[in-house]
Amino acid sequence: MHPTPGPATLHPVEALWKHDLPERFDPMTVKELRQSLRRGSFVYPFLAIHFFAVAAMAVEFQISPSSADPDLAGMLNPYLLWSSGPFWALVAVICLFVMPLGGIALMRQELEEGNHELLLLTKLSRWKVVFGKFLTLWGLSALTFVSLLPYVVVRYLVGGIEWWHEAACASTIIGGAALMCAGVIGASAFQGLGARIGILALFLASMAAGCAVPLAVNAMVTKGCGILYHIHAVAAVISYSAIGLALARSRLRLVVHAYEVKPSGMLIGLIIFAPFVITMATAFTFGFAGLLGLLGMAVVAWRSDITPKAPKWMPPPPPNLPPPPPLPIQTT
Repeated sequence: MHPTPGPATLHPVEALWKHDLPERFDPMTVKELRQSLRRGSFVYPFLAIHFFAVAAMAVEFQISPSSADPDLAGMLNPYLLWSSGPFWALVAVICLFVMPLGGIALMRQELEEGNHELLLLTKLSRWKVVFGKFLTLWGLSALTFVSLLPYVVVRYLVGGIEWWHEAACASTIIGGAALMCAGVIGASAFQGLGARIGILALFLASMAAGCAVPLAVNAMVTKGCGILYHIHAVAAVISYSAIGLALARSRLRLVVHAYEVKPSGMLIGLIIFAPFVITMATAFTFGFAGLLGLLGMAVVAWRSDITPKAPKWMPPPPPNLPPPPPLPIQTT
């Protein structure tokens, strides 16, 4: 008889549905994915969105489809999203608000119970802890959206909608979900519901100002949403996603030295002043390279909370051991 193959000998895809997630997955992502798929904040909206999607499409077929200007079809264009009918409005509410807001207590669970101290004793770094939660929360929003792709195809085939219009709306949902999930995870690391709401509102205000200026100015300069506009949109997603995750990472610091600035306060200041820096970079480059300010803020957020470490060539300090006890005096 041949032995039954175990999870280690199976193909990763076969192991996924026969046994468990493959070992190549990050352990933090696996942990959060197992918990999140059982939460009611994912199951119920996931089931409800399909019921409302059918109703929204039935309403759309009763009205004439809107003829969108192809020059306005671009990523992170909220006007295009909300003016595209009830279907995309429903998708935006579920994927941009309902699903991400389900993680408003993700980081606080680890901090209140002291789990982050145990996690940081392993090989997991602070970035891996935060990024694992981000991948899970963003992945659930993306999974919900992917389940709606058949409705998008039906709208394209039956409703007379142009493909670039649907692609622009889809990229807006995916990019906006990443921004929203990063902000929610950053806000969830603070104690108290009022503090979380305040930090999230500050992040969303900074994100709206910091992303709108370079995108709107570039669209006016280039006369539409072209390649350069979409490069700016991708840079905006990277920038504010890094800022939100860096804010959550700063709350995982176990020790803050007396000569260091409080990391979370420094990141809050970065959130406040980021739109001004991005606006100046947009003005100095006449709207063609506002992405320099966006990517610069991402680098600052990435490097703002680094624990000082000695170089590898420096020898470790000598051990601070108590002196040995004196030897007994021998008498003859």
